[in-house]
Amino acid sequence: MASETVSACAVAHGEGEPGGETRTLVAVFASPVAEFLLRYGQDLGYRPVLFDPDPARVAGVEAVSVLPDLDGDTDVVVTDHHRDELGTVLRDVLARPVRWTGVMGNPRHEGPHVEALRSLGVAQPDIDRVHRPIGLDIGSRRPAEIAIATLAGLLADRNGRPGGFFGH
Repeated sequence: MASETVSACAVAHGEGEPGGETRTLVAVFASPVAEFLLRYGQDLGYRPVLFDPDPARVAGVEAVSVLPDLDGDTDVVVTDHHRDELGTVLRDVLARPVRWTGVMGNPRHEGPHVEALRSLGVAQPDIDRVHRPIGLDIGSRRPAEIAIATLAGLLADRNGRPGGFFGH
């Protein structure tokens, strides 16, 4: 832990380089949150990818309409749980060895992804791999705030930390 702290301190002061890991962040479905998520994610060292199966929704934006190769260093965030393609997209994501998959949405209701995946015959253990709610509970309302909370949650999870303030 001490060398980890020294290393992080050196990087924060511009005296070192962050780890050389390759991480990919896939935002599923074009949305205002996806835009901020990918922009801020790139600053955090992620290779940003916007995936939307409907090319008409991403006119003028760099995006892919077919899921790219996804591996154990890939975090996937679904930014719109109202899309008809939700179940099929998640089924296809869960068939890959991604590190983390989550769906944005109100935590007081079961996510529509659960029924969508069940109707496609996805096994319950795979459905349980989908995180919801996602991100840290910081009272986010605006798309940029939601993206920050989501990225903070991803970083905490990736680093094996619970998130939140130090000492609380």
